[in-house]
Amino acid sequence: MQDTDSRNSLTVTDNRTGQSYEIPIDLGAIRSADLRQIKVSPDDFGLLGYDPGYLNTASCKSQITYIDGDKGILRYRGYPIEQLAEKSTFLETAYLLIKGVLPDKERLAVWTYNIRHNTLTHSNVIKFMDGFRYDAHPMGILVGTVGALSTFYADAKNITDEESRKLQVRRLIGKIPTIAAMSYRHSMGFPYVLPEDDLSYTGNFLSMMFRMTEAHYKPNPVLEHALDVLLILHADHEQNCSTSAVRAVGSSGVDPYSALAAGCAALYGPLHGGANEAVIHMLKKIGSLDKVPAFIQSVKDGDGRLMGFGHRVYKNYDPRAKIIKKVAFEVFEETGRSPLLDIALELERIALEDDYFVNRKLYPNVDFYSGLIYQAMGFPLDMFPVLFAIGRVPGWLAQWTEQVQDQEQKIARPRQIYLGEEERAYMPIEVRPKNRIDEQKFGICRL
Repeated sequence: MQDTDSRNSLTVTDNRTGQSYEIPIDLGAIRSADLRQIKVSPDDFGLLGYDPGYLNTASCKSQITYIDGDKGILRYRGYPIEQLAEKSTFLETAYLLIKGVLPDKERLAVWTYNIRHNTLTHSNVIKFMDGFRYDAHPMGILVGTVGALSTFYADAKNITDEESRKLQVRRLIGKIPTIAAMSYRHSMGFPYVLPEDDLSYTGNFLSMMFRMTEAHYKPNPVLEHALDVLLILHADHEQNCSTSAVRAVGSSGVDPYSALAAGCAALYGPLHGGANEAVIHMLKKIGSLDKVPAFIQSVKDGDGRLMGFGHRVYKNYDPRAKIIKKVAFEVFEETGRSPLLDIALELERIALEDDYFVNRKLYPNVDFYSGLIYQAMGFPLDMFPVLFAIGRVPGWLAQWTEQVQDQEQKIARPRQIYLGEEERAYMPIEVRPKNRIDEQKFGICRL
């Protein structure tokens, strides 16, 4: 039993032993290691917290992003996402996430210059990317190439050196759109397009994606702005799957390229970066407005899922979804209205009025309209997670930098609850009895 302020503590009684413990509460949390004192015997390891998916486990303290899921609030460094999406640019928001403050004009100009002059890739990176199969998925190319950058910049291993960290940040933010565009053009069999200094960050990316025979590519300003807003909305989102992957891998002391490759790999998964693609497939499957009520009923009957609704964190309307919906109409004014938009609007209308969805707090999330925008802008479905990654890079880098400087952080090493066999004696193969493997029991796949 330990001394603590009873007003800021949790009293736990172990009914197995009758022993009571006072566990300090700090910032609305207890330290899981404090549970280790709760034992049934001196040789007992101590109590563990079992939390699959980390639904209620804080792995770090952070000053970067604040989310209140019940109220539908998202803030970067204290600034509401609504204000940043309306008034800021992606590079200015990236500066905010990484540096902690909004830049003045002079600092933003220097920051933009430094990013722009790190957009080119080494010629050997191009050779590396050419080694991928002709029809390789762009996200798979991105994962491999970002990881390979660690072999091009050996100085990145000096993670405790502040100047080295700053240089890697500039390199990564600068090169990600270049590599992303190259991954698309490789998969299409198109020649690569070099970045241009006189275009904005998003305009340059659009040029590297879609420029063909033009002497000079001039991006549509509405689409350019829409993409900038989408990148801002995806820039960070607290300790999600990919950010947790970046922090977990980064906790080993590895360079940021390797850590961000882990983030890209996590984003490759259909439950994370593929969610907006799933929305498009759902809308295409519905096919027409008159089939929306039947689809809604099938979801309520348990025969399908309403993609793009609900969120692990938000139990209210995702604030990013409101912004994206407005941007979608601006984009469709330029590109023409997608027939899928009417289906999406009808789905949203019914779901927001139906008690089944309202009681379950299933509101549209960021993925519901983003895929429609990307599709209208000409991006193929397999580029959707790549676009997500471009936006998320500043957040990953901010989280990685924060972790490197956090003295409390240690190498990630979760515990497990062992359910396997007790000790068994090894038997030579000549005398082993024939047996069938219980695949479900051992959690293995049939070979």
